[in-house]
Amino acid sequence: MTVNKRETGSRYEEMAADFLEKQGCRILEKNYRTRIGEIDLILMDGRYLVFAEVKYRKDSRMGTALEAVDRRKQQIIRKVAGEYLHRHHCRTDQPCRFDVIGITGDTICHVKNAF
Repeated sequence: MTVNKRETGSRYEEMAADFLEKQGCRILEKNYRTRIGEIDLILMDGRYLVFAEVKYRKDSRMGTALEAVDRRKQQIIRKVAGEYLHRHHCRTDQPCRFDVIGITGDTICHVKNAF
């Protein structure tokens, strides 16, 4: 029985969301989509509005999960974040950051201010 990439991604995005909630974060959006692209998780971490990308790798033979968030993906996330801020009429002084949650096997690595 094969599992498609979307189902696998959803499972690990849920794992990341649970992990972040246990760290005291409040999830605002999951799989926020625009015509430009998608952000896996949008959350509040204290006073920070966080745009988080979740990447899963079964193992690190093909590179780490964190390495998968390349410059192109970062640019897309930044643009989608800008649309989110505009659409939700966020304050201009709202502190924001971009995090990456890398999951390799069953190990979660949360990198704050990843880019």
